[in-house]
Amino acid sequence: MFEVLVFVYENYWHDACCPEPAALAQKLGAVGFDAEEIEQALAWLQELSLAAHAQPAPSARLGAGHDAIQPFKSEALAQSPYSQRIYTTAEQLHLGVACLGFVTFLENAGALPSYLREIVLERAMAAPARSVALEDFKVIVLMVFWRLGIEPDALILDELCDDGAHRVAH
Repeated sequence: MFEVLVFVYENYWHDACCPEPAALAQKLGAVGFDAEEIEQALAWLQELSLAAHAQPAPSARLGAGHDAIQPFKSEALAQSPYSQRIYTTAEQLHLGVACLGFVTFLENAGALPSYLREIVLERAMAAPARSVALEDFKVIVLMVFWRLGIEPDALILDELCDDGAHRVAH
């Protein structure tokens, strides 16, 4: 499923450029993806669309600071900057230390406000794998940004697209 999502991300830079699900399924099949993978990816993308419509509209670009994030329209929905997210046992088991650590990194960098974090976590929990690998989790984050039309900061985008396997320790 993640290979299909990466293909969609790479070939349709913005969600608005992406064809309707039936046409997309045809294109993906013509490229050579398995029908089951296509079906899983399209269902996952449909659920992402539903989750995205329920959230406030972010700014077009998220920078390193929280000033780049459009605030909630209602103060009742806004979270305190001192609030803390407690992960359930199921989330801890399904996502693992690496993915949850990456969420913390993105939050601390100002790239993942709480409402986006919840979409990312919900979509990660919906991933068909028994546990989500960090590389797959990064694809999920990219797809959430893609669907909402958010262009992350260049350094965050680099972190999302880098697998870290070829880094040299200093």
